[in-house]
Parts: sequence; C-alpha cells; structure tokens
Amino acid sequence: MKNIEIKDLSFAYEDEPERLVLDHIDLHVDPGDFVCLLGQSGCGKSTFLRLLAGLERPTSGAVCVNGDPIKGAGLDRSVVFQDYGLFPWMTAGENLILALRQKFPKENKRKLKDLALDMLEKVGLKPEVYDKLPKELSGGMKQRCAIARSFGIDPPILLMDEPFGALDAVTRAKLQTMILDLWAKEEPKKTVFFVTHDVDEALLLANRICVFGQSPSKIIHECRIPEDIKPTRETIYENGPIMKLRTQLIRYINQDVTEHIA
Repeated sequence: MKNIEIKDLSFAYEDEPERLVLDHIDLHVDPGDFVCLLGQSGCGKSTFLRLLAGLERPTSGAVCVNGDPIKGAGLDRSVVFQDYGLFPWMTAGENLILALRQKFPKENKRKLKDLALDMLEKVGLKPEVYDKLPKELSGGMKQRCAIARSFGIDPPILLMDEPFGALDAVTRAKLQTMILDLWAKEEPKKTVFFVTHDVDEALLLANRICVFGQSPSKIIHECRIPEDIKPTRETIYENGPIMKLRTQLIRYINQDVTEHIA
C-alpha cells in the first residue's frame, strides 16, 4: 500500500527557469484512490504526471511515496500515455513481454507469454492480437494493449495521461468502463492518477478530483465523490448532487481562465 505525498512542489524547465509550470503544490493521496487531474490543456497536468512517474525532477519541493522522494522511474509506477507507447517494430505480445520481463526477470518465455495472453483477455482482446503489429490494430485496440501492459506488471500506482483523448466517443466509453472494472475488481486497489480535461470523464471515473489552474498551475479546487452518489453512465445527467458538482467544476475552470485572460 503506497501513500503519496506531494510537498510544496514547484517545477520549471531548465531552459526557462524563470517560468514556473507548477507552483507550490501540496497534495496527499491515500492508497486506492482514483484521482482525476482536471483542467484546461496546457495547465501542467501532464507535467505533474511526469513528476509522479519520475521522468522529471522537481525544481523545488518533493514527490514522496511512503515517505521516500521519487528519484526516477520505478516498477511501483506504470504510465499509460495518450499515444499508446508501443514499439512499432514489435508485435503486441512482444511489447507486453518486454514490460513483463522487467517485473518477472526469472520467468521463462512460455510463462511470460501466458501472462501476456491473460492480460489481453482481461482487456477484451482476442489471442490473435498477440502476434499483430501495432499498425495492424485500431486505436482502441492499441490503447487496450497499453493498459494490459501497465496492469500486467501489477504496479500499486497507475498513471494515465489522457489515455482516451484521441479515441472516438464509443471506443472511449467502452475503455472508460473497462478501466473502472479493472480498478474495482483488484484488491488492494491501485492508486490511479488520470489526466483529463473532460469534466464528465472525471465525474464518471474518479472518487477524487483535483482541478488545476492555468500556468503557473496550482490546485484551485479539490473534491471527493462519496460512494453513495457515484454516478454511472446511465445516471450521470439525472443525478442531482453530481450535476451540481459538475456545474461547480466548470465554474472553477471558467473563472480561472477568465482571470488569466484579464
């Protein structure tokens, strides 16, 4: 079980040290939370996720897991990117095995293939996908492979950077349901950070939402969604408390944009 503590976190790129992207962010996340990072494009959500992944270093402050500062990438954190992150010269199965070998270095190839096929089945893909190159797969199938790869190494922390942003509405809805089902069925549950600029997506997926303001970004609003009002796709627009929360979230985002334009 991994507690995550973000302490007075600020970040600027080395070539523009005077321009902060993230500005003094503090956040505590409990194990098993599904946290949506919500905000307009360009506000620093993906940068924040890269800091959690260990792909960037804080300019000041720290990102800690169980009290230890993150100093680089690790097998306790896995990332699902919007662009799938599959090596195009490898089959889907080879992409999965490459990740599984990092987690299970002593397992033989037969065992790793069985694990890969099992994960493909869990994300709704047929066994023949194992031997297909990414170019032979649809966008939705490629993203399912990327999710299978991340769940396959079984990290306690899953980082998802607008993974469904490039997909059509129907495929996106199916994958939202799939990721919720995978998360809900696991015990202990993974801690998920999910970047989105879609308020409805955040409401459907998260039990906690953090709204990021315009750069230099701070968390301008946080809320939890109690289990007793958690919406489904069928009830979201008929759920009074959720519609009130939806309006509040949109208001916070629009107000922040207006203030920065002014």
